[in-house]
Amino acid sequence: MISSVSWVPKGASKAVPTPADPPSKEELDVDVESEQNDEEIDEGNDDENDDENDEEMSVDAALQPAAIEQALGAANALGKLSIKKGGGSNDIADGLEELNMDDYDDEDDAIDLFGTGIADTFYPSNALDPYMKNKDDDEDSEEIDDIMIKADDAVIVCTTNEDEMSHLVVYIVEDPDGDSNVYVHHDMIIPSFPLCTAWLDCPIKGGEKGNFIAVGSMEPAIEIWDLDVMDEVQPSLILGGVVERKKKKKGKKVEKSVKYKVDSHTGAVLSLAWNKGYRNLLASASADKLVKVWDVATSQCVLTMEHHTDKVQAVAWNHFEHQVILSGSFDHTVVMRDGKAPAHSGFKWSVGSDVECVAWDPHDQHLFVVSLENGTVVGFDIRNASSNPSAELKPTFTLHAHDKNVCAISYNPVVPNLIATGSEDKMVKLWDLSNNQPSCISSQNRKAGAVFSLSFSEDCPFLLALGGSKGKLELWDTLLEASISKKYGKYARQNNAPVST
Repeated sequence: MISSVSWVPKGASKAVPTPADPPSKEELDVDVESEQNDEEIDEGNDDENDDENDEEMSVDAALQPAAIEQALGAANALGKLSIKKGGGSNDIADGLEELNMDDYDDEDDAIDLFGTGIADTFYPSNALDPYMKNKDDDEDSEEIDDIMIKADDAVIVCTTNEDEMSHLVVYIVEDPDGDSNVYVHHDMIIPSFPLCTAWLDCPIKGGEKGNFIAVGSMEPAIEIWDLDVMDEVQPSLILGGVVERKKKKKGKKVEKSVKYKVDSHTGAVLSLAWNKGYRNLLASASADKLVKVWDVATSQCVLTMEHHTDKVQAVAWNHFEHQVILSGSFDHTVVMRDGKAPAHSGFKWSVGSDVECVAWDPHDQHLFVVSLENGTVVGFDIRNASSNPSAELKPTFTLHAHDKNVCAISYNPVVPNLIATGSEDKMVKLWDLSNNQPSCISSQNRKAGAVFSLSFSEDCPFLLALGGSKGKLELWDTLLEASISKKYGKYARQNNAPVST
């Protein structure tokens, strides 16, 4: 399955990603210690431990003859120099004497492996050898061509899970405005089932900008991976997470205890949002009912909000007022808070079902939409907000969009009032929200299965990426739909995108 889809802005990726450095000894030691902490079991002085240890020792002892036989077999395969089982140093001496290694350099019948003439020409390095240089250059050039990300390429990052293995997969879309070709550029194994992602350019490793993806998962930690490094095995940064897990046996019961890092979430991370105005800030929503704001430059949590009473499924920053944050919960509420006024309880809207997704309108700072578990999409205007908790705040519209959960919403970045919705009913729909009177202008089953994530590209604004239960990335060029081309063709021409006729 594909659980999340994120676009990387054009020009943000290195033209030639760098290979990952091998982990240092200190990092390996930390990994080993962490693994030991995860598996640590303290069961007191139970006799069961002694019995288990005795069994393990007896198994090791039983394996020793087999290991010896294997080693002897490898030694015998070397030929003359054999070590017989139970043999001593005389066997080794006899073998060396038979090989006559002392007179090896004095033998007259040695074969000249290197010949004479031009073959004897010596070059101090392969770079100066004309017979080696061109071949090496060609191979290096081919390798660079294989991994190069061109200026016109679009980049998409997906989180996937298959056969209990989770990955970050980086896709390249060649010629995204035409007959696009999509292929996997590289991927990274991630340790836990992924639920959400957020791209960010905060320069965690120095410089002016970076190219990172934050990943929320079933674990309480938020991992941030460098997309410009291939074959990476460790995240660049981890926010929160577990320090250690313990199991203690009391009688027939096993008690589990978990120690978390300071200010960490204590449940799965269900949603992430990067702040484009304050580029070092990342918001997170969790099953622990909390919303947190992190400073990725310092790896610290700078704000924790406790305004929900159930799992927080969605979080989003306002595109205009960058300190304003919106969150939606399974407690059937949506709450707007101001990060610069944390003492203020914010404004709350009630909805009729569990919240799946929230999204701010990129064209109007006052509007947002909420998708729900019951298949509806609801619109709100914050100018109607009231600090009176008993006030009933009516939505600007209520739309029965799908027959099942509406898992994803995406506003088009250049066309006002155009949104896409994706659902567990396997349908993807495009809606015109003009005048708060939504109308469906296109609907398709894109063969992705239940749709869990979708997003319009900011660089190719009519290209919609989506993923779902079938685990295959799908791209929908919405301009190929006659209804879209006819209604919104002028925006495509302004963006220099080809218009379908």
